[in-house]
Amino acid sequence: MTVARPTRIADAAVAVIAERGLRGLTHRAVDEAAGLPVGSTSNLARTRSALLEVALTRIAEVEAAGMVGDVLTRPPGEGAAARRLLVTVVADGLDHALTTGRALTVARIELALEAARRPELRSVYDRLGAGFVDVAVRLLRACGSTDPAADARRLVRWCDGVLFNGTAGSGHANPLGRAELAADADRYLAALLDG
Repeated sequence: MTVARPTRIADAAVAVIAERGLRGLTHRAVDEAAGLPVGSTSNLARTRSALLEVALTRIAEVEAAGMVGDVLTRPPGEGAAARRLLVTVVADGLDHALTTGRALTVARIELALEAARRPELRSVYDRLGAGFVDVAVRLLRACGSTDPAADARRLVRWCDGVLFNGTAGSGHANPLGRAELAADADRYLAALLDG
């Protein structure tokens, strides 16, 4: 199956960011990484801001396909069943982001830091991130949360902290494994829901 040119460019931009950081992100570097003729990336994203948005949008698409897609294909149930599903989704998502999806996570962290300095990127980052919060709200409501919107924001903050710690922070050399992530997610949800 042939990957569409915009997807190839977006994937290459993410790979360049993960490997070289934002300083290494140029239209030419993306063309080379995608194996496309010079100018291909410029045709899709004329400016650096547009290229950053392309990369960030692709990261959200890939992350959502795994995590959000998993939730949408399985009904959450209620109470304990919903809680088990939420622990599974969180642990699987974090485990993937710290292992096979590590480059994507590194690129997302780079873009999050850049969004702190670029309002136009901040709005894209926040809009894309809202989709993950919405899924968390849905699952936490099914778990019996008395304030699912606030609990969802807390859960997303916790997940972001785990990802930063395991990729760029003090835990990068020994990121948590799947079983530890599930146990920690279970404990965190207990604090949110039972406290």
